[in-house]
This record gives sequence, C-alpha cells and structure tokens, in this order.
Amino acid sequence: MSAAMKRNLLRWIAGVAVLAVLLGHVAGCYRLLAVDVLDNLIYDARLRLTMPRTPDDRIVIVDIDERSLAEVGRWPWGRDRMAMLVDRLFAAGAKVVGFDIVMAEPDGSSGLASLDRLAAGALRDDARYAAVLAGLRGQLDFDARFAATLLGRPVVLGYYMNGRGEAHGALPAPVLPAIEFAGHRGGLREAEGYGGNLQIFQRAAAGAGFFNPVVDFDGNVRRVPLLIQHGDAAYESLSLAVVRRMFGNPAVVAGFGERGENGDDPLETLELKGLNGRNGPNGALRIPVDERGAALVPYRGRDHSFPYVSAADVLAGRVPHAQLANRVVLVGTTAPGLLDMRSTPVGSVYPGVEIHANLVSGMLDGTIKHELGYADAIQVVAMAVISLLMIFVLPWQAPLRATAGSCALLALALAGDFALWRYGNAVLPVAAAVVLIAALFVLNMSLGFFVESRHRRQFASLFGQYVPPELVEEMSREPNRYSMNGRRAELTVLFSDVRGFTTIAESLEPEELARWMNEYLGAMTAVIRAQRGTLDKYIGDAIMAFWGAPVADPGHAQHAVLAALRMREALAPLNAALALRGKPAIRIGIGINTGPMTVGDMGSDVRRAYTVMGDAVNLGARLEGVSKHYGVDIVAGETTREHTEGIVWRELDRVRVKGKREAVAIYEPIAEADKMSAAEAAELERWQEALRRYRSEDWAAAEVLLHALSATAPERRLYALYLERLATMRERMSVEAWDGVHEFDTK
Repeated sequence: MSAAMKRNLLRWIAGVAVLAVLLGHVAGCYRLLAVDVLDNLIYDARLRLTMPRTPDDRIVIVDIDERSLAEVGRWPWGRDRMAMLVDRLFAAGAKVVGFDIVMAEPDGSSGLASLDRLAAGALRDDARYAAVLAGLRGQLDFDARFAATLLGRPVVLGYYMNGRGEAHGALPAPVLPAIEFAGHRGGLREAEGYGGNLQIFQRAAAGAGFFNPVVDFDGNVRRVPLLIQHGDAAYESLSLAVVRRMFGNPAVVAGFGERGENGDDPLETLELKGLNGRNGPNGALRIPVDERGAALVPYRGRDHSFPYVSAADVLAGRVPHAQLANRVVLVGTTAPGLLDMRSTPVGSVYPGVEIHANLVSGMLDGTIKHELGYADAIQVVAMAVISLLMIFVLPWQAPLRATAGSCALLALALAGDFALWRYGNAVLPVAAAVVLIAALFVLNMSLGFFVESRHRRQFASLFGQYVPPELVEEMSREPNRYSMNGRRAELTVLFSDVRGFTTIAESLEPEELARWMNEYLGAMTAVIRAQRGTLDKYIGDAIMAFWGAPVADPGHAQHAVLAALRMREALAPLNAALALRGKPAIRIGIGINTGPMTVGDMGSDVRRAYTVMGDAVNLGARLEGVSKHYGVDIVAGETTREHTEGIVWRELDRVRVKGKREAVAIYEPIAEADKMSAAEAAELERWQEALRRYRSEDWAAAEVLLHALSATAPERRLYALYLERLATMRERMSVEAWDGVHEFDTK
C-alpha cells in the first residue's frame, strides 16, 4: 500500500462510516433529530418560496372573531343564533357549509328545561299552562330548530378524534372499512375515542369530518390526516368531507403504490370517483397522501389567503349575497379565547380553520404535493454518488478546487430537489444528502487542519512557556502579529500575597503546606485566566500577573480589577473546604496598578521569562504592601480606577511611597455597581464626607463622622486608622503645613 493510500485510509473509513449512519436514517432504522430538523427547515423554505400568495375567493371563511363575540355575546352562542347563521348563509347562495367547531352539549339557554320542570311539578295540573308550553316548544327548543335548519342542506359538521378512549356525541357514517388498509405498509392513524356532535345534529347534517391536524415534533402543522381509523372503520376529515359534498358525495377509493420487497405496498392516493368527467376520462379527483393517509397542506400564503367575513355581519345581514353565492363556506374562529390558532411553517399564529380552507383549495386545484414512493431509493443512489466523489475524488484536489467541488455538489442537490418540488409537484427529503456533503467536506478539510495544527504546535512551543495556553490558542490564529521582543506599552499589573504566610507555614507539615498552597494557587490562577490575564510568576505564596500583553486588551484595567474581586470571592468556598479539614483560612492582599511598562522576553541564557518591568510595576507591588496598613484586601492606583467602568470605588488616601516624589491617590474597589447594597452605598457616602472634612482640616466634624462609621463597622480598620491619625496629628498640623498626603518610609 502506497504512503498516500495509508494517509487517506482513515479518512476513507470515516467517510464510509458517515455514509452508513445517514443511510440508516434514510432506511428508517432510526431517526437522527438533526437531520429531521434540517428536513423541516428545507421543506418550510421551499414552501414559503413557492406559495402563490394569491387569494382564493371560491372559499369564504365566516369568522367567529372578537367583534362577533362583542356584538352577539360570549361563546357558545345559542342554537337559535346558529340556525339563523345557517339560514342566512344558504339564503345568500352558499354551495357547502362546513363547521370547524363541534356542538356536543345541549342548548339550555331558552329556559325550556325549566319550563318542563314546572310542567312536571307545581303546574302539572294546569291545562292552560301545558297548552301554552306546547305552543311555545317549537320556538324554545333551539336544538331542534338548529337540526331542522340542517336537514336537507349540504352542511358538514366538525368533530375531533382522540387517543384517550373517551367517546362523546355521535359519529357520522364511515367512508371505508378499515380492512381496506390491512396488509399495506404504514396503516392509518388510529383513534380510540372521539368528541362528536349531538345525535340530533348528526342525523340532520349531510355529513361530518374530524378536524385533527398532525403536529410535528417542532410544533408546526405541515400535514392533516384525511382518514383516521376508529374501530373497524375509516372516517374522513372535514376538508375531505366538504369536497365530497361539493361533488354529490362520491365514493372514496384508496390507491396503493407498487408492492415492495417485504410484500407490502404503501397508500399513495385517495380518489373520488364519478365526478362527471372532471380530472380526466374516468372522472376521478386524485388526492396525494402519505402511507398513513395524511396530506401535506398546500399553504397559499400567510393567513387571510381567503376572504373573511365576520359572523356578526352575517347574522346582521350586512354581507352582500354576491360575496357568499356559490362559495364553499367554512365557519371557524380566530378569537384568541376560543383556542383554535396553530403554529405552521408560514405563521406561528395561524387560524386552524384556514388550514382546512387550504386543503379544500389544494384538492380542487390539484396542488397538494405528493411524497414519492421511491424517495428512499433516490436518496440512496444520490448519496452513493456523492460519497464516491467526495471520498475518492475530491480529496486529491487542491483545497480551493475541493471546496468548489463540494459547493457545486451541494448546489446541485438543492437545485434538483427544488426543481422536483416546483415542476414535479413532489417532495423529496434532501437533508440527509446535505448533511452528508457537509460532513464529508469537514472530513476532507481535516488534513489541512492537521497541517495547520502542526504549525500552531510549533508556535506554542515557542510562546507557550511564557503565555497561558488560552492566549497561545488565540495568538496562533495570527502568529505574525506577535513577537517576544521587548516593547513599551500601557498595561495593568496585579500582585497578590497571603497574609501571615510565615505563621501558617510553620503550623503545617511540608506535605500539608504543599497541598494547601496548590489549592490556593490553583483557585487564584483559574480566576486570573478566566479574566484573560497573563500569569507572570509565583514568588513563594505571591502571585504576579498582568493584562494587555501579549494579546492586546483595551479593557486590561477592567479585567484586572474584576480578577481581584473574583479572587476575593473565590476565597469563601476555598476557606470553607479548608475549615472542614481543620486547616487555617487564607486572607490575601492585592495591589493593582496601570501604567507604561516594558514587556517582553527577558533573562539570561540560563533562564528567560516573558515578563513586565518598570516604575508602574514597582508601584503595583508597593500597593499590595500598603493594603494591610489600611485593613483592606485590594488597593489600586488612580490610573487603574480611571480606566474602569461599572466598579464602585472607595478612595483610601493620597500617599507618597518610598523612592517616589509624586503623591498618588489609592483606591479600594468595593464591588461591581449592580452588586452594591443600599447599606454599603450609604456607608460609602458617609466615608466620603468624613474624608472631605479630614482633608479640609475640619477635624471635629471628621472625628464625629469617623466615630459613627467605626461604631457601624467596628471591624473596618480604615476608620480606626484615621481616628488614630487625628489623635496624633492635630497638634503637629496646627504648626506645620499639611498637604493631606501620607508618606510611607518602607517598601
């Protein structure tokens, strides 16, 4: 075997494995959720791109909308109103009326039941009352009036199927025996129960159809079953029942595809026979369905693709007869409280009644897409060709040519699928082929990736001994931008030290001390790295880190201060764990400073390090030292404070450290602004006033404020420190000039 073949063997094996996994999905051995999601996305995109977006005025939707409820009254309406609605629709010349609502409960709104109870009770011997009641019964029995309105008219009632086994109301006559589908692949969806209309309505109506949709796993309605099996019979949907009534109730004939290898054949079409020469010499209307009897909804556009009229307008006689004459009328609701809005590929809030209108329109126009019975075979052949090209041909091409070839294959697959949809009126799942192309492309490009990775490893071996791995990864993307040569830059440095480390070290055995230090340094280092800091070095128990190099960071001061605050927060769980083992708690001091520094690779031939040097670095180390003097955990310089946002600061003092002429203001970062409590804010405000009084030499007022603060927070050394200063400085300050600066004579 040649070296080239050996290099590609693993890639070939991986490519064949990818193909095998996707073929298992296509064959139905299992489902890959990602592929199904992509198939739905592609289906929805094709649907939205090719929708006619034109209204179909053959179908009118009578809408029980919010205005109808406001004008007529809350739902459900009395059956006398429903009878009036039907009368007015047929008076206007409606061809067929379908109800996307179910009327399962008797109407007691007329009060007839109460009158009957009186006739059977207190007034049972009152012949005059009985005679009057008999005369009024025809007017007050609203259910009977509604049933009489339905009788002899092409009205299709709606009902629903359920899988809970609960049965209410009456079912219409089935359209086919269930045995018709026995032995065929797929089989109809089955329902154990139903919610039907009152028996008196079902007997009077011309028919009824269920209005259950199929809700896909993503919550969208893309198809509706035209037949559902209940018991030993198959029942029709509302849309199919309406179309059948339009053509005189023709018989439904199931059409099956070619018999497969397993000896079964799938359901492919439902045919309505004997339509007086319509749709061909046999006079048949063919409706494509899947193997379980569901049809894809041919959405015409977003909602209101059909004329809508308010039910209130129909009842009030405000709708011109010409708008309803010779039309299919579907009565449904869009009022939010009546809960008949659906999520669909063309709208997340879509009227359920319009789904049925789209199906009726699609059946009449023959625009319902059909799913090819041999779709699996087409997919297998296409994926085999794609795999041969991408596994054994394209890898030998230059990267640019291989990329272009992969893109061409993807475009060809999508274009062929779209052409089949657009011009063949057929649906072919294409997501598996798209995923195959994408997966094999990534696999083929991985060789180039490994070459690039080798270059990155070489870069990391050069820089990785100085810089944290997280930043090395970022730097390796553009290695030419970085150099270890010394340079001058404004950066932020942080020094951290453990308080009382010598005492702690003397109290622990060497092994315990090593473990104690490793836990501490590990926790602090993780915080520094999370804030993009460069860990410079450990100096015993001390940590030195800086921000802004080698990777430029405009927010270097902000990140350094946030790191200090997070380090302080990280001590709480660490100390809790140490306390459980009887180990001493850790307290730290942190100094932060921002300023110009020299950064680069420095050292000797024996040992080198990527580090920072300069006066700003030295001041950062001094600030860590003075933090103990003020009894605070963190001290930062004035420049650092000026380069941060969203941090609440407490000014501690103006100081002059040893070896420096210039005085600097020093600050303590208290917390992030959104984490500051009201009590802390109030205390800070009182401190600022005390500091102002102190610097203006208003000693008495400053002392009063400081005593109050010390009483509120006796643990805070800062207030006691300033009280001590007041006690020792008053006499000296009365004879000497004072500039408000505290001098430190130690490093």
